[in-house]
Amino acid sequence: MEIRSAPFLSHDQENFKGVQSILMTDPLPSVLLNTGTRMPLLGLGTFRLQGREDTYNALDAALAAGYRAFDTAAVYHNETHVGHALRCLLPKHGLSREDVFITSKLGPKDQGSKARDGCLRSLEQLGLGYIDLYLIHWPGTQGMPVGDKRNPENRAQSWDVLEEFYSEGKFRAIGVSNYTVEHIKELLRNCKVPPAVLQVEFHPKLRQKELRAMCKETGVCFQAYSSLGTGLLLSDAVVQDVAKESGRTSAQVLLRWALQQDIPVLPKSRQPERVKENGCLFDFELSGKDMERISALDCGEKFCWDPTQVS
Repeated sequence: MEIRSAPFLSHDQENFKGVQSILMTDPLPSVLLNTGTRMPLLGLGTFRLQGREDTYNALDAALAAGYRAFDTAAVYHNETHVGHALRCLLPKHGLSREDVFITSKLGPKDQGSKARDGCLRSLEQLGLGYIDLYLIHWPGTQGMPVGDKRNPENRAQSWDVLEEFYSEGKFRAIGVSNYTVEHIKELLRNCKVPPAVLQVEFHPKLRQKELRAMCKETGVCFQAYSSLGTGLLLSDAVVQDVAKESGRTSAQVLLRWALQQDIPVLPKSRQPERVKENGCLFDFELSGKDMERISALDCGEKFCWDPTQVS
C-alpha cells in the first residue's frame, strides 16, 4: 500500500519504529487505493452531526484545519447537510470538488433489491456529482434476522449495483464496512471489482489483527472508525500517561497511534475547536515504547456494532 507525503511505516507490537513529522501545511498524507484513487489518511467523521448550522460549522473548521476527507452515510441522515455545506464552503476556502474526498454508505434497509435506489438517493442528497468512496455499511439487512440465509444474497446483489455505479464513474471507489474475515472472503470469491476499503471499528483494545492481515494480503485499505473507543479510551490510564508525557491530548495520542500503523482515521466532533485539535496529528510522533504500551491494551473489546453473527 503506497503512502504519499508522509513516511509512515508498517508496525507490529514488537517493532514500532519512529516516523518523521509532517505538518498539515505540507502535501496532505494519503493512501493509494487499489483503484488508483488517493484517500487522505485523516478525515472528518460526521456520525451524530445533525442540523445545517452544526454541520456547516464543523466542516468549515475542518477545511480550515486542513481536512480534505469527509465521511457520511445514509443512516446518519445528514448527507443533504454535508453536501450543502461543502457546496458553500469549497469556494470560501479556495477549493474545488476535486480537492476533497467524500465517503458515504448504503443503509442496511436498502441492502439487496433496494440498493440502486439507495445509491441514487445518496448521490442526489449529497449533490456533488460523484462520490469518491461508497461502502456497504453493514453485512446484514435491516429487519432480517442476523442468521437469515438471504443476507449473503442481498450483499451480493448490493455489490453488483455498486460495481455498476463504479463502472459509470458515479463512485470513484467502492468498499465495505463492518465486514468480518468470512464476509470479505465471500466477496472476493464472487466480485468483479474487489473492495478498495474495509472500514471497521479499530482502537487499542480492538486491534483486528486477522482482518488487517487479510487486507494487507489482498490489497484492501484498512480504515478505522471509533478510534477513541466511543470516547471511553480517553480516560484510560495508559493513554492519559502517554498524552501527559508527550504534551498532547488523549484523542491525539489514540489517533496518532493508528496513523503510525498506516491506518486512516475518521475523528468526529461537532465542536470546531475540537475538530481543529483532532487534526493536529502530523507534527509529532509516538516512540516505539509508547506504541507498545498502547498496543498492549488489546483485549478484543468492541464498543460498537458486532457483525460476527451475521450469516
